[in-house]
Amino acid sequence: MPAQALPRKVIYAALGADLGIVAIKLAAAGATGSSAMLSEGVHSLVDSVNQLLLLYGTHQADRVPDAAHPFGYGREVYFWSFIVALLVLGLGAGLTLYEGVTHLLNPVPMKHVGVNYAVLAGSFALELASWRVAFKAFRLAKGEQGYVEAFLSSKDPAAFIVLFEDSVAMIGLVVAAAGIALAHALGAPWCDGVASIAIGVLLAGSSILLARETKGLLLGEAAHPWVRAAILRIASTDPGISGVNGVLTIQMGPRQVIAALSAEFRDGLSTDQIEVCVTRLEARVRQEHPDVLTLFVKPQSRDIWRRQRQGAAPGP
Repeated sequence: MPAQALPRKVIYAALGADLGIVAIKLAAAGATGSSAMLSEGVHSLVDSVNQLLLLYGTHQADRVPDAAHPFGYGREVYFWSFIVALLVLGLGAGLTLYEGVTHLLNPVPMKHVGVNYAVLAGSFALELASWRVAFKAFRLAKGEQGYVEAFLSSKDPAAFIVLFEDSVAMIGLVVAAAGIALAHALGAPWCDGVASIAIGVLLAGSSILLARETKGLLLGEAAHPWVRAAILRIASTDPGISGVNGVLTIQMGPRQVIAALSAEFRDGLSTDQIEVCVTRLEARVRQEHPDVLTLFVKPQSRDIWRRQRQGAAPGP
């Protein structure tokens, strides 16, 4: 179970690192003629735009519900996270692959190779600092889950996008350094173009994975299993409930869940007593899981619940 949401400072740290090196990378690419360095400059530029979009999305998601959006704006962060994945693919991977192929077809010897090494080393140090901030926050947020499990089941895109982008950025720097070193040592400038293509492939793969994860959240995923289990447990122990049929949940945002509970109330309860029971259930669920913004409770027999879940029309 995750311990806490990812703090926004992680996005600021990533943005600061990217803004600090994007101009230097592009300037170094212009001075040395390195295709891999230019690809890294584009990579950092796209990452900077991504961090700004994530910040905008998280800010929009914090807006309070209104008449137009009674369940809030939590999915704003899901939408902008999906746009981030598309930007990585369209701008990051697309431009990088184009630059690599162009340099491969028309290789140009690099100049001032030492500048590239200095810029790559400084960039790696900044990316590593940002990665450590993101990794520490993600480790705290994942709770008892494994890292892969936490990545796949996360309901907060910022929790994995920042860490994922920082990891890809460091791998890209290593690839760029290898391509530049081979081009310089072997006198083969085409190696620089190959490194640029490799960075493009890396960005394309990462963007597809990010798009896959954010697409599910954007379309509407169920809440974490432990949230559903807690609702069923709380309902089954309530004195006014004789039987619990099931619960449906949907994740409306990183910390926004809507739940619908199907249950059978004990015979003989008056309307007022049922209302008190529902209010009690909502309070207990909210106390244990504040992310559950609304809990709908539907009085229903088990047979009707089963028929509805199977797609059959309910009986009279």
